[in-house]
Amino acid sequence: MQELLSRLHLSQGVITSLVNIGIAIAILLIGLWLAARVANFARRAMRRANVDETLSGFLRNVINGVLVAMLIVMALQQAGVPSAPLVAALGAGGLAIGLALQGSLSNLAWGVLLIVFRPFRVGDFITAGGVDGTVESVSLMYTLLVMADNREAVVPNAKIGSDAIINFNRRGTRRIELRVNIDYKADMGRAMEVIRELYAADARILRDPEPGVWTEGLGESAVVLVLRAHVRSSDVWGTQTDLVRGVKERFGAEGISIPLTRRQLTTVEGHLPDQAA
Repeated sequence: MQELLSRLHLSQGVITSLVNIGIAIAILLIGLWLAARVANFARRAMRRANVDETLSGFLRNVINGVLVAMLIVMALQQAGVPSAPLVAALGAGGLAIGLALQGSLSNLAWGVLLIVFRPFRVGDFITAGGVDGTVESVSLMYTLLVMADNREAVVPNAKIGSDAIINFNRRGTRRIELRVNIDYKADMGRAMEVIRELYAADARILRDPEPGVWTEGLGESAVVLVLRAHVRSSDVWGTQTDLVRGVKERFGAEGISIPLTRRQLTTVEGHLPDQAA
């Protein structure tokens, strides 16, 4: 009789374990389906909120991963596996992985911040991480810049985030600044008037802020004029080139000389270095 009861008790225990395992599997399967639905819903919501596609995809995967991890713990607990050692093991594993991937995680964190706060956009010309270039793409780990000579620079996001970022296109306009030397004998008033005429003749030069020309100082052999004018970012190099050319041609036509720096080297007899025999 006791043997029969023992067998029945054992059978009930096996049945209970099988039922718990079945429930755990059901929790896992249904939970995986729900986790994917929730993650996809969150991604669609972020798209409607105009969140960057790269960031929304990353956050979708994070949400899905967290939900799946919670489901695994719940399923194992339902199956009778103690959850405390599992959670401790996951925590220790996560710490080890975090220490091993410290640099990559730093790039990832800065990538998220760059995408969220957008200090620059694709197409902007920037200085970042010590590199000058046009932004071609921004990913979670690195930013791709195309340099002026058409080379590509892959700059880690952590390097960009830890240094100053200079955006040349963010405000839509840039200032041209040139320095021109004129001879002390030249008519300084006429020289400044010629430069203002060049400003007025070029439609690319903006009137607000107003362009100007000032005397910066007195050099060794010339008066130094400084020219400042604002243009659209796309017109910087063309306008600057034409302005330099216009100053040279108009000054030549007006007889306003641009002095050359001359240095005279003299040798004092008796102080030459000894020559080898």
